[in-house]
Amino acid sequence: MDLYEKLVDGSEKLSLVGLGYVGMPIAVAFAKKIKVIGFDLNKQKIDLYKAGVDPTNEVGGEVIRNTKVEFTADASRLKEAKFHIVAVPTPVNDDHTPDLSPVEGASRLLGQNLTKGSIVVFESTVYPGVTEDICVPILEKESGLKCGVDFKIGYSPERINPGDKVHRLETITKIVSGMDGETLDTVAKVYELVVEAGVYRAESIKVAEAAKVIENSQRDINIAFMNELSIIFHKMGIDTKAVLEAAGTKWNFLKFFPGLVGGHCIGVDPYYLTYKAEQLGYHSQIILSGRRINDDMGKYVAESLVKNLIKTDIPVKGAKVAILGFTFKENCPDTRNTKVIDIYKELGEYGIRPVVVDPAADADEAGRLYGIEFHEIKEVRDMDAVVIAVAHSGFLELSREDIAAFFNPAHKVKVLMDIKGLLDKKDYQEDYLYWRL
Repeated sequence: MDLYEKLVDGSEKLSLVGLGYVGMPIAVAFAKKIKVIGFDLNKQKIDLYKAGVDPTNEVGGEVIRNTKVEFTADASRLKEAKFHIVAVPTPVNDDHTPDLSPVEGASRLLGQNLTKGSIVVFESTVYPGVTEDICVPILEKESGLKCGVDFKIGYSPERINPGDKVHRLETITKIVSGMDGETLDTVAKVYELVVEAGVYRAESIKVAEAAKVIENSQRDINIAFMNELSIIFHKMGIDTKAVLEAAGTKWNFLKFFPGLVGGHCIGVDPYYLTYKAEQLGYHSQIILSGRRINDDMGKYVAESLVKNLIKTDIPVKGAKVAILGFTFKENCPDTRNTKVIDIYKELGEYGIRPVVVDPAADADEAGRLYGIEFHEIKEVRDMDAVVIAVAHSGFLELSREDIAAFFNPAHKVKVLMDIKGLLDKKDYQEDYLYWRL
């Protein structure tokens, strides 16, 4: 029997290395079909999973309580598995160069527990060449095994969208690749166990790596164009959302919208591609231009808020400002790489210390990473300005009366910054200086 058949009949196990927003749903999905070991270095996270708690809110506590995943923080248990999936983050350093330490560390740990006959599939977003040129040598060194002889490798980029209940592992076509035809066939068949939408067999590992990194780079560039349009139209006194709605009536107009671009994919992946390009002597023009625009949007929002305070004769220094939403995207507790922090910090430069409210966010994480303590929404009173920064579903339920109650009643004009354009602009034409990207 080959490895695929052994996985199906239960004589071999699959391991998932890294149980975050991406890895954990993958482990849960496979556990419905085959035996799965779910490994993460974070023992506290593992203890939560074992207790039936889902800190990511990706699948929910009930699913975690009923899953057959064998959760562990003991790396030696990886020796029990023959098919390994590595799904650890690939962030960037402060200078925007790739930080490969998580994927290198995972490769070391896995290499120390790798056995003959294994297949290792990386899911982390990387620039073309990382799997074969960086991860494989680490696996070989730590295991004493030879790639292509004692173990095989593949690459299958994750496309899970955190917080999205529609576009899930099962419903998105999965790109798969392998170092040779036999490996590709096995990797494809294993993923076909859980991916109902089917798999796409890339012709090489580097092609699969490149496909993933350009998916998010393309989206980043399109959003940057929308953000630049927003800046231009504000100077013209034109409502950007109204322009996009009009333009969107054409059949081939791409419906992107301006906004803060954070998270671990769209705001990071382009830097992986441009880093590799620069190593080869090519300096990116379009990609890095888009990155600069998107990286500056938090500062732009804060500056616009200050200008609006001045317009309404409200003193800037010491102004009471509330920021509703802090996560990098809606309905997701993850605050890592959120661009809302840029608004917070920039307002601090003007002597404003905002009150931050986010009932969906991981409060412990925000405190640890940013030193920010969240407030209850009932504490948002007597404000000089309010920024709705994230489109959480809970904020969509706020009525006009709820929003009015946030402000200092002495203000004849209320400064309301609706970054995502959640509200109906017509409802806030009187008594408000309403602003949206």
